[in-house]
Amino acid sequence: MVKSQSKKSFAPGLSTKLIAMIIFVILAVEVVIFLPSLANSRLNWLDDRVRVGAVAVRVLDAVPPDMELPGDLADRLLETAGADAIVFRRDGQSQLLERSDVKMPSSVVTADTRQRNPLSLIAGGLDVLIFGGGRTLRIIGATPETGGDVIEIIMPEEPLRDALMVYALNIFFLSVLIAAMTAGAIFLFLNQVLIKPIQHITANMVAFRSAPENASLIISSSERKDEIGIMLRELEGMESNIFSMLGQRRHLADLGLAVAQINHDLRNTLSSAQLLSDQVATLEDPQVQRLAPRLVLTLDKAIGFAQSVIDYGRQRTVPPKPQLVDLHALIDEAAFDAGLVGHPDISLKNKVPDGMSIFVDPDQMARVMLNLMKNAREALEGIRTEHDPLEICVDYAEDPDCFTIGISDNGPGLPPRAQDNLFVAFEGSARAGGTGLGLAISREITEAHGGKLSHISQEKGTRFEIRLPRSKRLS
Repeated sequence: MVKSQSKKSFAPGLSTKLIAMIIFVILAVEVVIFLPSLANSRLNWLDDRVRVGAVAVRVLDAVPPDMELPGDLADRLLETAGADAIVFRRDGQSQLLERSDVKMPSSVVTADTRQRNPLSLIAGGLDVLIFGGGRTLRIIGATPETGGDVIEIIMPEEPLRDALMVYALNIFFLSVLIAAMTAGAIFLFLNQVLIKPIQHITANMVAFRSAPENASLIISSSERKDEIGIMLRELEGMESNIFSMLGQRRHLADLGLAVAQINHDLRNTLSSAQLLSDQVATLEDPQVQRLAPRLVLTLDKAIGFAQSVIDYGRQRTVPPKPQLVDLHALIDEAAFDAGLVGHPDISLKNKVPDGMSIFVDPDQMARVMLNLMKNAREALEGIRTEHDPLEICVDYAEDPDCFTIGISDNGPGLPPRAQDNLFVAFEGSARAGGTGLGLAISREITEAHGGKLSHISQEKGTRFEIRLPRSKRLS
């Protein structure tokens, strides 16, 4: 018996896994949404810088060509734009506005706002978040204020990174809040309609498994129409069946012990009566001589029945131990034990080819053959015919999936009562005084080999077939 897991494991439960999955999925969706929004936020920030630079350019245009822009005014314009330099390109000419106290860098990172490819924008936003901060940014753009002419702004990248970091943190906290609230709402719903019923079912199964004889542990069904309701109703039915089956088997076990004791005492009593009948049979009284054989036969049948019941009760189901067996020789040995070899009235035809080998338990399969041949012999011995010779035939056939061993006779066939109760112990006997245990045991052995024992209906005689998977055959 498998030991129940009484100790709690540290593995996360179903509710923990559920809420973690919900949070993970929501955060994953937020990441997918976050990347385009990050790129859009960066682009808006760059466009704002371009528009501020355009204002400085308009001031630059207002200065007469023969007049130089004062240095302090240029510094104030650039400081307002947050730039170190602004370059305005028009008609192949360039105008430069730069701060007097800033040294121009040797290398810069270019951000062209005229390129609006989504993937490029997303890559630019991630680049600023991951690698930005200490670099110099070169912004290229064009606005209606400049008449569509190109304007370039040289400025530190740190303000852009700070703005994106603030935006990313806001989005992160908002996403966590949304994920927690959504996961909580979904979890409360699923916990009520799914998790709690499953936990209830699980606890009931564990408790019922530890004490299946306790009827109070049988789970109560539900009026729910969904899969949980079906599960509860089916589990209630299964536990009720197990409870009833255990009770029935307990009663049968108690009854079996009593019957075994009674049967044992009865067999001893019959054995004593058999000894007396043997002594009576030696008397020379004609009346005794006429009645003694019938008395001895009756006692022999009663003792045999009692012994077969005891043997069936003591029998243990042992797994087969298959090995390579000569099927032709196995049938000959079973026929000898069944009393067919040298029988004066019944002939045996072993049609199994010489050298045909099968992979079975020799002792168990010999018992199956013996039971079937013995049943056939007893059926044929109960009839008298002067026309057809009595015979039992054993044949063999193969198909792609299995191989079949057939045992048939040309007797009267099985009566309807026996056919209705085949393979049922104490009910499937075809002769008076029989127990029907032979067929029940034979079927059990055949099924243990992965095969099937079947009765084949035919117009005359009786035929049983043993079908075993082809994988069990080795030739």
